[in-house]
Amino acid sequence: MSFSVLVVFGLIGLAAVLLLLLAFRPGVTRTPEGKIMAFMTLVVAPGLALAVGGMTHLDHSKSTEFCLSCHVMEKYGKSLHVDDKEFLAAQHYQNNRVPRDHACFTCHTDYALFGGVRAKLRGLRHVSVQYFGKPPAKIKLYTPYNNRECLHCHLGSRSFEEAGGHRGEDVSMANIKSGKTSCLTAGCHDVAHGVDELADAEFWYPPKSTEAP
Repeated sequence: MSFSVLVVFGLIGLAAVLLLLLAFRPGVTRTPEGKIMAFMTLVVAPGLALAVGGMTHLDHSKSTEFCLSCHVMEKYGKSLHVDDKEFLAAQHYQNNRVPRDHACFTCHTDYALFGGVRAKLRGLRHVSVQYFGKPPAKIKLYTPYNNRECLHCHLGSRSFEEAGGHRGEDVSMANIKSGKTSCLTAGCHDVAHGVDELADAEFWYPPKSTEAP
């Protein structure tokens, strides 16, 4: 159990004990000290518990485990283990080009001002649809994938800058950097997750992994 979770439970426990004291001895609130204790019980402790708990859950929402906890995302989690270099998400995940424990958040966050906040708000919407609505049959991005998210990590890397496919007549580095040519253009990196192709795919799992195929 993490320290932040222990803090939350500690604050809740403290508030519960103080509430019981106030319930059995309401007269203590007549003194200045009692008023301070009542304020701590009814305002400060619950507020701190809510703040720490909220930050803990927001941090957990960045994890790959959290993103794949919804049934509708199961295929996307499986696609991370496809043993095929054409599968973009799988190659990034398997070769640690993104942190495995934050793989989804790393690639699907807008790297612009307030991008992380927008990603979390979208995540809240997804959670609400999961529990109170009906997930769509086919999951689509809200907007076309922006090269900016790729360049956030790859820009300046030698393998990216010197790749022959990035310096041809049809695909120029200038057009990639400007976004004129999408990284997901057909013939480039157009197989991101390829969830419709999983039935015939072969899979790779890390050595000694406890993850089920």
